[in-house]
Formats: sequence, structure tokens, C-alpha cells
Amino acid sequence: MHPAQHGAAVVAETAAFVATVKAADLSTPVPSCPGWTLADLTRHTGHVHRWFTELLRQRVQQPPTSRNVDLRLPENSDGYPDWLTDGAAQAAEVFAAADLDAPMWAWGLDQHARFWVRRMLFETLVHRADAERALGLTPHIDRDLAVDGIDEFLTNLPFAAFFAPLTAELRGLDRTIRFRCTDVDGDGSGDWLIGLRPDGFGLVADSTAPRTADATVTGTAADLLLLLYGRLDRESDAFHLLGDPDLLAHWFSHSAF
Repeated sequence: MHPAQHGAAVVAETAAFVATVKAADLSTPVPSCPGWTLADLTRHTGHVHRWFTELLRQRVQQPPTSRNVDLRLPENSDGYPDWLTDGAAQAAEVFAAADLDAPMWAWGLDQHARFWVRRMLFETLVHRADAERALGLTPHIDRDLAVDGIDEFLTNLPFAAFFAPLTAELRGLDRTIRFRCTDVDGDGSGDWLIGLRPDGFGLVADSTAPRTADATVTGTAADLLLLLYGRLDRESDAFHLLGDPDLLAHWFSHSAF
């Protein structure tokens, strides 16, 4: 996806989230977020929207020292869905006014304002899927959107150790893991090769090179996205696994986001 599309997708994903939870019992547990209810999930997503929007509004150049932001949270959780919609609308106004190519601090690889719009998008999408699954629904995720989400996750995961400390243990003696989409044409856009080195890990620049990985996971783009976020089990029929099972176990036990 082009960065210009991310802002509109945030609004669309938020609308889908709101449509899912608005008529639901917000005390419903969310199994993929242990200890949370739909109310907690909605409040968290709205908090993220408002925090990221404030970062963009200020175009911060240094890591913030606090995540405090004026939430204007409704007193009653029944108001959370409309509150979430309002937060997405505020974000869209900031997206429209901002130069998304402007330099800006970000915790990931891309040190530009556009990082935060893309990050907000996939935070919203995954939690929309959490809400749907909590209600027994099967999430639909657009294939191209899922491909972009996989790329965003794998690109930024090497920088996430400050809030996902186990990722610092994703090391190896030049071991490789390939993630490949079964529903994307063979143009390389649905294929990622991760290299684990003694000093860390990251995407291998030429992932389409004819190289056999030490372990490979294949599945549809939507399923792989949810797998990477820990929402699906790699042992399910949705995935085909090849290679070293211990390497895959090491990856999935240390890559929680």
C-alpha cells in the first residue's frame, strides 16, 4: 500500500471496529487479549489513536517521556464506540493537515510522520480482528492490506525491544526463517526472509534470492498477519511448516508484540 492510503484505511478499520462492538455486550472477554473485555479493547484502541495523533500534531523529534493524553473518556462504557469514532475523525484531520514525509521521531525504522499513520492502521486492524473473534466472527482482512501489515511488523520488530524485551533474544548463528504468502503472485511482495545473527535479527535485503531457509511458514496473507501477532496457532491447518521446528518455536516464543 502507498502511505497515502493508510489514513483512509485507519478510518475504515475504525468504522468496522465500531460496527462490531456497538451492539455487543462490552463486558465480553477478549481471549486474544487475556484479562481484557471489549470495553478494555475499545478504550485501549482509542487511547492509542489519541496518543499517536498528539505525537503527529506536535511532530515530536525526541522520544516522549509520557504517554499521558487528554482522553475525554465517556463516563459510561456504552459511549466508547462513538468515542472511538470521534478519535479516528480527529486523527484523519491531523493526517490531512500534516506532511507525512516530514522527519519525525519514531520507535521503528521509518523516521517520518508516516510511520505513525501506518502503525495506527495495523494497531486498529488487529484489534478489530480481536473484537470480531471475541464475538465468534471470522475476520475478513484485505489481502493487500495484510501484506502491508506483515511487512510493517517484520520491518519494525527489530526495534521493539524496549517494550517487547524478549525480541532481544532473537539471535542465531546465521539462521533464516521465511514467511511466504500463498495468495500473492510470485513478484516477491509476499515473501520475507528473516535472518538471525549473533548480534540480532532483521529482514534479509534480497529475500527473493534462491536460498533455502532453515524454516519456512506459508499461509494466506491474512492468516500470516494474525499468526505474527500471536492471534493464530502455527500448528493449525491454516499453515504449512517446513524446516527446523525448534527455530520456529524460538521465533514465536520471543516475537510477541
